[in-house]
Amino acid sequence: MAGTDDTIAADDTLYVLTALLLTPASFPAVLGDDYPAACRSLSLEPYEEGYGLVLGQDGAGARWTVVTEDATTVAGAIAAWDCGIAYELSPDDRTVVCALPGWPLALAVATPGVPAPHDPEPTEDGSGGKFLLTPPSESAWGPEQRRMGADEIAARWASWREQVDGTGTGAPAAQGPESPGTKRHPGVRRALEEARDYLDSPPPPGRIRSSFASADARTLRVDGPGWSLVARTDDMAFVLLDDEPGEVLQVRRGEQLLGLLAALDALAARPA
Repeated sequence: MAGTDDTIAADDTLYVLTALLLTPASFPAVLGDDYPAACRSLSLEPYEEGYGLVLGQDGAGARWTVVTEDATTVAGAIAAWDCGIAYELSPDDRTVVCALPGWPLALAVATPGVPAPHDPEPTEDGSGGKFLLTPPSESAWGPEQRRMGADEIAARWASWREQVDGTGTGAPAAQGPESPGTKRHPGVRRALEEARDYLDSPPPPGRIRSSFASADARTLRVDGPGWSLVARTDDMAFVLLDDEPGEVLQVRRGEQLLGLLAALDALAARPA
């Protein structure tokens, strides 16, 4: 694709490596607890239609994230790639909002025949044009890592569920408020109480997201200040907390939990 107002490279070429959606129903969790927060992190207006984020390298190998208003085309490309179908994604210049230096996530792939991925050179004024996007630290624990951890559980639900049933290993011990015989975990209790408050005071778009799980169930992703929840509407939930690095706490299935999940699902943003 050709260059934008933020010059990508001398040859105005972006070699696309992957793409992400930035919509109320689907956005990189690393960017924020909800859709408006994710947009603010990129200095974008939180339009309801959303954006597509195209990650690639320029001819010199520099990392760039191109923001396009054509979220529909990006969604189609992602769906094709997920099915193993080749799809050449090249956003129309007329839909490009800006090009941001760097990537918000670490990628294990690179463009053949160009230099290794690296940060773009700063402009003559030393500003680099815009702030540099960088992946979150792998050695720290904070909101970004907590949200990404919840997304990882959602993506590999079956594996985590097996560990709860005792057929796998490595799941951290957990205490949920509906687990018989255990003391209520204060952080889990607070997360569930704040999630229940959403029923009376709906949060910003994207704070509650729902995606397909099975014919009879949905996968929920819910975030709040200092906590993330991932659950299936017919099953249990997992909670991650900023205050407990790397811990995954379980909330066992029960009538109260299932009722809460159903109510949250009714408020959730869903993919079009």
